[in-house]
Amino acid sequence: MGKEAKTNAMRMLDRKKVKYEAIAYDCGEFIDGIHCADITGAPHDQSFKTLVMEGKSGGYYVFVVPIEKEVDRKAAAKSVGEKTVDMIHVKDLTKITGYIRGGCSPLGMKKNYPVVFDQSAENFDEIYVSGGRVGLTLKVPLKDLLDVTQGKLAPITME
Repeated sequence: MGKEAKTNAMRMLDRKKVKYEAIAYDCGEFIDGIHCADITGAPHDQSFKTLVMEGKSGGYYVFVVPIEKEVDRKAAAKSVGEKTVDMIHVKDLTKITGYIRGGCSPLGMKKNYPVVFDQSAENFDEIYVSGGRVGLTLKVPLKDLLDVTQGKLAPITME
């Protein structure tokens, strides 16, 4: 394989001298996180998807949840001090984050939005997140993800 083009997410980790594993896979178009994990061999419970939501105040928030779970909007809102949060429209994703659907990473967005990881992430030393483009997953130590994103842990998924 030739030299992999770096994404903003990878550059951000490199700047902070974070050791990570980049896993590229063939995928012509967007597929969901479960299929990505199956292709890469990543355990489902250790694989996380990135969701961007807008609060009642108009602020944007990034929620990182296990691929097999759904975000609990009430718990997510509470975790960021909002009354409510709603998913942004897919058509607005690139304008807000710089990423496209299926390639949205919690790292290296256009702006530093507040980031909340589901509490279940603390069960793992490393988790898998999008590398910033479709067909790229990053395996990153959780403590480094929390540090680089200035993120926090909270119970934000439905049981």
